[in-house]
Amino acid sequence: MVALADAVNDGRIPNAEVAIVISDRPDAAGLAKAKERGIETLVIERRGRAREEHDAEIVDALKACRVDLVCLAGYLRVLSRVFLDAYRGRILNIHPSLLPAFPGLEAQRQALDAGAKSSGCTVHFVDETLDGGPVIAQRIVPVLEGDTFETLSARILAEEHELYPEIVAMLTSGGEPTS
Repeated sequence: MVALADAVNDGRIPNAEVAIVISDRPDAAGLAKAKERGIETLVIERRGRAREEHDAEIVDALKACRVDLVCLAGYLRVLSRVFLDAYRGRILNIHPSLLPAFPGLEAQRQALDAGAKSSGCTVHFVDETLDGGPVIAQRIVPVLEGDTFETLSARILAEEHELYPEIVAMLTSGGEPTS
């Protein structure tokens, strides 16, 4: 979220604004970082509700802010049909692996445990599946001898912070992926 907000601020994502940052957790670090940048924030807690009910409240908030493109960052839940139908083809996600390899949580650890020689990150459109949907772009990050979850994660995160803004800029300007 911070990488996207900063890219909008410094003109790398032209003619765009971060309209709102929504989290389901009131303690999410991104909320404070968004507020520091003057971005509107909203917490919509799950509170044991059905996924569809929770997603409908988020969709209502996004529509109220006239959001055109939804960029997920650290959102650890598969979206319901309610959300997908409202924004189909306009929801992006960044994932710390070269999908379809290592979907789900701790993709970096999965790569290390599998003995992968490379990993990376993927920007993809979101669909009904876990870390599924059409891949837009990927960046490869080598897995180095002696890598730990933390060291690999840090190198992948650096690539995520470059790739995600590039893809959002490309999509909002009507271009084609270059990565």
